[in-house]
Amino acid sequence: MPEIIALLVGGLALVVALVAGLYLWPVRRPGRRVAPWQPLDFDTATRAAEAVIAAETADPALRPESRSRLLSHGSRTRRVVLLLHGYTLAPEQYDELAEEFFDSGYNVWIPRAPRHGTVDRRAHHRVEAEELTTYAARGLAVAAGLGDEVGVVGISGGAVLAAWLAQVPGDVVRRLLLLSPFFGPDPRQAPAFAVRPLLTLYGRRVLPDRVTSRGYSLSAVTQYLTIARSLPNPPRRTGLRSAAVAISPLDGVVDRAAAVSVPRRIADAHAIPLRVCTLPEALGVGHNILDLAALGTEGSELRRRYVALYEGEPTPTPGLAQAARVDE
Repeated sequence: MPEIIALLVGGLALVVALVAGLYLWPVRRPGRRVAPWQPLDFDTATRAAEAVIAAETADPALRPESRSRLLSHGSRTRRVVLLLHGYTLAPEQYDELAEEFFDSGYNVWIPRAPRHGTVDRRAHHRVEAEELTTYAARGLAVAAGLGDEVGVVGISGGAVLAAWLAQVPGDVVRRLLLLSPFFGPDPRQAPAFAVRPLLTLYGRRVLPDRVTSRGYSLSAVTQYLTIARSLPNPPRRTGLRSAAVAISPLDGVVDRAAAVSVPRRIADAHAIPLRVCTLPEALGVGHNILDLAALGTEGSELRRRYVALYEGEPTPTPGLAQAARVDE
């Protein structure tokens, strides 16, 4: 009997130690070693973007429709926007919204995230947090050479990278729009207490990867969550002048409370309002709030609303899209 009790106590101690380890094991903080900011002139930035596109064009592993995109007016513009696409997707996710920005006078740069847009649809499973932050920083460097006022729009995992860029020292990002930002999973999919163990077990690839019914790799998703956890707390004050979030009540992927609370802290650090746009349920739009083709005219109105949110302007548009609630 003493041996059995000792075995049980020892087993319990081991379980406690393992659980404690999952919560105490420090999460990586990607992007600590961001290179010093090196501003580019317009010609250099354009050549850099064109070199990326040319390399992607020559790469048979990439889908032609998923290459990076540059929408340029041929000279440096007053305003430029960097668009960061979501996890599992590619630059074509922004085709319509990019045209809205371009028609409003912006130069637009839409770089392809590493391991995305490939013929191998599982390549993104292997993406790493440091690859993503490097990609975002390089994207911002190119964008900053294309115009005077620089802003970033990100959707889902791309919104995490956009928020990360807005917190990088250098006072470069002036405007920030986050669409369905993935600062945490929907609690119905993964409760808050489970996130830290997931970051350790899958983010560090301790356990073999698992793929969800949506095609999301847990190892890849936790790379974005690791970046989200690396955001300064309290937030750092940089040069941000406006911030906005757009979310759908039908989004079953993200933690909608965190989608607002994280950027609100960033906005508060800059003493600026956070504009929060909640799409009406009647639109039937879920997590990908850029997937608006089926909405016809309402989709066009929403894209114009996104541009207005980014710019911090009112959006007097008719129709169902007007029912989208904007709070500050």
